[in-house]
Order: sequence, then structure tokens, then C-alpha cells
Amino acid sequence: MTTSTLDLTGTAARAVHLSKVYGTGDTRVVALDDVSVDFATGQYTAIMGPSGSGKSTLMHCVAGLDDATGGSILIGDTDLTSLNDKALTRLRRDKIGFIFQSFNLLPTLTALENITLPMDIAGRKPDKEWLDTVIDTVGLRDRLGHKPTQLSGGQQQRVACARALASRPQIVFADEPTGNLDSRAGAEVLGFLRRSVREMGQTIVMVTHDPVAAAYADRVLFLADGRVVDEMAAPTAESVLERMKQFDGLGRRS
Repeated sequence: MTTSTLDLTGTAARAVHLSKVYGTGDTRVVALDDVSVDFATGQYTAIMGPSGSGKSTLMHCVAGLDDATGGSILIGDTDLTSLNDKALTRLRRDKIGFIFQSFNLLPTLTALENITLPMDIAGRKPDKEWLDTVIDTVGLRDRLGHKPTQLSGGQQQRVACARALASRPQIVFADEPTGNLDSRAGAEVLGFLRRSVREMGQTIVMVTHDPVAAAYADRVLFLADGRVVDEMAAPTAESVLERMKQFDGLGRRS
């Protein structure tokens, strides 16, 4: 896969000596162990690793959805660990987009209403030109008046993607975004995410277990035992799968 020319002059998000520990004593589990990693502006990063490797915990901490035990997390130049709950909520609303495995659409709203919902809640009017660009890129112009039950799974996830991008966030986090989709619908969503990076300058961090999905990214980070153990640029499904074979069933490097 050919990697596009990217503007890597900025850092959209950064984790510095990040740790996350659950429990104490005999039940203590180290989910993240001194992780330091940058996510460059305008880059599509996939995070992979065996079950229990810490990949979802890393994304949740960097996205401000979970508290870190130690270290710091920066979105742009703002340290999340220094924010109170109200300021953190505002930062997530204004600078971060989220795409989840379950589409999280409101069934009573149309596709367009679901897309603009976060901005409506914040009392902000969408940038019409940007919104039109997102809608056309996601390919749902003729489905804007439809409610989620009138849309296919792939179309619903594309609505969720458009919702994440509509407010022009600094970074979008996607947690297994194709997990509930068939291969064709998944390819449509992944293709849209890649276009949003290459054509719209978006920054995306995606957790996935699927080597095919990871191959849409510009780079792949591999986690094991709560640490970043490898990184791959210009991944292919085959090269990612070969790397994943080096982990045993317990998530350790073999």
C-alpha cells in the first residue's frame, strides 16, 4: 500500500510515560506500563495487539475516556491530566471525535440530525461547507432524511463516522469501527476513514484486531503486556498478520 505525503509537522496527541493499573495486591493488573507514543497530525494510526495487551486501554486514556494512573496525555498542547471534569468534557466535545463498534445513533433522529447532534448539544452551528464535504465524502447525500432503522449497518456506521468528523475535531478515535459489519460494509467504512485522512487532513487513531483493517492505516503500533513493542509503516494485511503471529495466546511476545 502506498503511503500518501503527510504533513507530520504537528502532533495531534501524545502519551508520555503513561501507566494504567487496575486493582491492588493479588488483583493488581498493569494494563499500561510506561507507554510513550506520538500521534502525528494528518496520520492514520492503527493500534493492534492480542487480547489483554492494553490497546483499548491506551486509546481510552489518550481520548480522555479513562483516567491514567501515571504519566501525562496531551491533545495538542493541552495536558488532559491537569483538567477538571468540566474542562475535560468540553475538550472531548470540541477537539475529539469518537467512532465505536456499536453505532450509537439515536433511532428517533434522521441521519443528518444524528450527524449534527454533538454540535446541536453544544449550541454551535455547523460549518456548512465542511459539513457538505463530510457528507459527500461519506456518500450519504441521498440518505440524510432516513432514520437508522432505514439504513444498512454500513450506512449507519458511515453516519457515525460523519458525526465524528462534522465538528472538525483535532483527532478521531475509532474503537473496532468495523466489528459489527460484513466485509463489504467494513471496506466502505475503512475506505472513507482513509480518504478523510488523505483528502481532508483528519487525524485518526483506530483500535482493531483485523489485519485487513490495519492495512488501511499509515502505520501500525503493536502492543503486548501493556507496552508498545513494535511499529510498522505502510502496512499490508500480510505483513501485519505475520507480525501478529509472533504473539502467543496469552498476549506475550513469543
